[in-house]
Amino acid sequence: MNFRKLNNLSGWITGGIATLVYLLTMEPTVSFWDCGEFLSCAYNLEVGHSPGAPLFMMIQRIAGLFAGSREHAALYINAWSAIASGLTIAFLFWTITYLAGKIAGVSKKEEPNTQQKILILGAGLIGALAYTFSDTFWYSAVEAEVYATSSLCTAIVFWAIFKWEEVSAEKYADKWLVLIAYIMGLSLGIHLLNLLVIPALAMVYYFNRYEYTLRGAIIAFLAGCVGLLIVQFGVLQWLPVIASGFEILFVNNFGLPFDSGAISFIVLLIAALAASLIYAKRKGMYLLHTGMLCLCFVILGFFSYLAPIIRSRADVPVDMTNPDNSVSLIPYIKREQFKQQPLLYGPDFNSNITGYKKSGTIYSAAKKNGKDYYEEVDIKTEPQYEAGSERFFPRIWDNKDAGVTGFYKDYLGIEDGAMAGSGDNMKFFWGYQLNWMWWRYFMWNYAGRQNDVQGQGDAKNGNWISGLGFIDNTIRGLGDMNKAGGGYKDNAARNEMYMLPFILGILGIIIHVRKNKRDFATVLVLFLVTGAGLAVYLNMGPVQARERDYAFAGSTYAYAIWIGLGVLLTAQLLQRFVKNTISSAYAAAGLCLLLVPVIMAKAGWDDHDRSKKTFVRASAWNALQSCAPNAILFTFGDNYTYPLWYLQEVEGIRRDVRVLNLGLLSADWYIDQLNYKVNDADAVPMIWKKEDYVGRRHGYVPYRNNAAIPKDTYINLEEVCKFLVSNKQEDKIQAPNGESLNYYPAKNFFVATPDKMSLVNSGWINAADTGHINASVRITYPKDAMSKSTITLYNIIAAIAKEGWKRPIYFGDGVTPDDLSGFDSYARMEGCVYRLLPFKYTDSVATAEEGLGSVDVNKSYDLFMNKYIWGGAERNDVYFDSKNRLMLTTYRFNAGRIANELIAKGRKAEAIKLLDHVNKSITEHSYYYDPITYYMIVAYYHAGATDKASALAQKTAKNVIDDIKYTLTLDEEQQEKLTAELRNDMSIVRAIMTVAKSSGDENTANMLNQRMGSLMQELQQQRQ
Repeated sequence: MNFRKLNNLSGWITGGIATLVYLLTMEPTVSFWDCGEFLSCAYNLEVGHSPGAPLFMMIQRIAGLFAGSREHAALYINAWSAIASGLTIAFLFWTITYLAGKIAGVSKKEEPNTQQKILILGAGLIGALAYTFSDTFWYSAVEAEVYATSSLCTAIVFWAIFKWEEVSAEKYADKWLVLIAYIMGLSLGIHLLNLLVIPALAMVYYFNRYEYTLRGAIIAFLAGCVGLLIVQFGVLQWLPVIASGFEILFVNNFGLPFDSGAISFIVLLIAALAASLIYAKRKGMYLLHTGMLCLCFVILGFFSYLAPIIRSRADVPVDMTNPDNSVSLIPYIKREQFKQQPLLYGPDFNSNITGYKKSGTIYSAAKKNGKDYYEEVDIKTEPQYEAGSERFFPRIWDNKDAGVTGFYKDYLGIEDGAMAGSGDNMKFFWGYQLNWMWWRYFMWNYAGRQNDVQGQGDAKNGNWISGLGFIDNTIRGLGDMNKAGGGYKDNAARNEMYMLPFILGILGIIIHVRKNKRDFATVLVLFLVTGAGLAVYLNMGPVQARERDYAFAGSTYAYAIWIGLGVLLTAQLLQRFVKNTISSAYAAAGLCLLLVPVIMAKAGWDDHDRSKKTFVRASAWNALQSCAPNAILFTFGDNYTYPLWYLQEVEGIRRDVRVLNLGLLSADWYIDQLNYKVNDADAVPMIWKKEDYVGRRHGYVPYRNNAAIPKDTYINLEEVCKFLVSNKQEDKIQAPNGESLNYYPAKNFFVATPDKMSLVNSGWINAADTGHINASVRITYPKDAMSKSTITLYNIIAAIAKEGWKRPIYFGDGVTPDDLSGFDSYARMEGCVYRLLPFKYTDSVATAEEGLGSVDVNKSYDLFMNKYIWGGAERNDVYFDSKNRLMLTTYRFNAGRIANELIAKGRKAEAIKLLDHVNKSITEHSYYYDPITYYMIVAYYHAGATDKASALAQKTAKNVIDDIKYTLTLDEEQQEKLTAELRNDMSIVRAIMTVAKSSGDENTANMLNQRMGSLMQELQQQRQ
């Protein structure tokens, strides 16, 4: 078999191995984060969050069609990610073998000898398999996320530029460039990360079409960056902006119907592109003609963005940002719903805002005199800052909350009241954005990973490690992880690869520089642009919602090429000991295979295998089954919302429940969608009208004391909602800038509630409970301003109260008392959700416990014992990462609380049964016993199950004490960062000791007291 066929076959086999790995470890149903939304939007072709991924949705939809049933749709869509990832590995293989062949000295027309074949194919196999088992890529390969398909586009494009290089001297070779342009255009409908390959493509083009000079190479790189900007901003953003300008002109000025302007622009654009092609062809301007062809195909690929407009007009259930015309498409594509980071010039986090200036106009499609019209409903604004407080290259710009600004101050040592400087920005850039947010992620993949707990720079959480004690403990100061508690020491994501993949990549870099500097420069550009360059562009702030390693996958892809090439240098080194060249080639390939991909696979398999985990689906199923018919369920955050969408939109489960995301209640398009029925769920009643919330209207309403209203007076919330949007001048106050603002004159509100007998008749309570409730709802709003989301919430509650509380209102797990805006004491736990009551229980044990409101003991007990499913948490062979464990926390905490309520009612046997059931359903393997287990320990003691309480107490205390022991292995600076956690750990152990002693378990209390005593002695000795 000649090498060409052997190379093709080997690439397919390697890709097949990767595909098999991903199919075996793939999650069978929905995953956390955006996967639930992608599955929902793919199955019914709905509109996901901006900037959308319309082509990806269509590809997923096709994959879902093969499922044959709703229940298996997620499995088949996830399988597409596995297949796409396997194809990515195949194209990576062929890219490596192409570059390795050039290093090995094989010309295009000659057949390599046996040694060269072994080394070239070995390089492709080892580099491709190293990327197969890399942490970041493997994670995305087994779920319904965009990154697998985006990586495939990247791999094809990078492979295609070398295919072009191979035939660049031949006629029609530039058809490869047109293909690349088309794939780039298609990738705009998947994810923008693929565009970062453009500078590397420019380098390959330059090296093959021009005589090399350093100046020329720099110009080529800059030209590639310009090309990247043209596609990202010119095509993706400015073409729609121009189209929207035409649309407004044709509709508002010429009186034509909707879409006339956008369609006219598309016709003109096609005509202009065609004319440019004809002109360039006639004039013999080859470069212009090729460039225009590429631009045409980029734009052709971009037309996948017609899909969200079409589907949004169908008013699909998930219709994020409602981009149903060319005007509303602009904020969708520009991601205006998300906070935009500055790039080259902007403020620091503590720069003073002096005012706001207009930056645009907000339009809404309407009718005027019976004709289509785009109404100006508001303006867009951007802040202006105090003179001298903005700077070049701002890095510490994010001021979204106190946690972020506090982090900046602690990290940079900025005292309260002091202003940040350029040095602070550069320190944060090098130390955090480059080292922590890029290099750490990179080293996770090719050196090792400490654990799955998200860190913010401390020694305990989320670091990269080598697995070599003298490096990790001594040089890097990460302490002795073998002394940590079970949740850290035995964390499945503790992947120790001894830096072997990283070292092999260094060898690859060395031989690449020696043998082919131009190809090395190309790969280096890809590595840096998708790594450090992306860190500059993203300008990420601290305290992210999750780890962002997926953003830098292109960098790990580039390094995998060098890992593969490292086989060639390894063979050269082995030839010093093994004289036979073929034997040394086999030895190099075999040794590298064992020391890199095999070790990576062994280290990463347990924390990447999701094949038996269905907990995300289970958590959503449990939440929906907890709700009464036709309920409204308020949620907060991606992980609490998207899985619910998945169950409703894909599997068709509990479509009568209206899921409302509290984080979106400030968006006018989202509020407007509440007026319509979705699936089987009725519209959501509200007091206000569209003209009250459209645009930025009532986005901020301040409190002003009205002396005419006594402070102890409670005002009907319905009247408050009407007052907040009143157009009467006497109902407004004047802002410092002269603008008239709505306000609220009091903070005490009440809502209409049924009387006790009505509550009994409607089934809210039993007649025997009438003496234990307060049949009124009175709240005090604690803040001095209301956001639009709070006003929306109040509108909904007031409207439902006005209708007699016929529509059940629930709040899902994850919401806080602050989210309930004063209604927290009227919440009743029903399993893992909270129902809002039109009354308050006065004898609940929960008033003395942590948690919201009261507990419906009977319903909660039935849900936990008979209804809830556990999604693999009941097994001992399923890995749950830190975000999964956070969701599992709810069940342990709620179980303890429900058990205490049962005990208070004299139902100790049921309490023990409940605790046993939860303890069995969430195994120690699935979720180690951490401080949250304290609530179950207390309940066991109160129920009289001393043996069970003691066993759980000892395991929990051991984990906590071991974590303290680990902390003591750190240096003083790192211990200081963990001070709060150290104090919390000690307080938990003391609390367990106290409850054990008060329950008569002297043995457990004394044992823990001794352990704490010796630990305190060790701590004192260390600090002397």
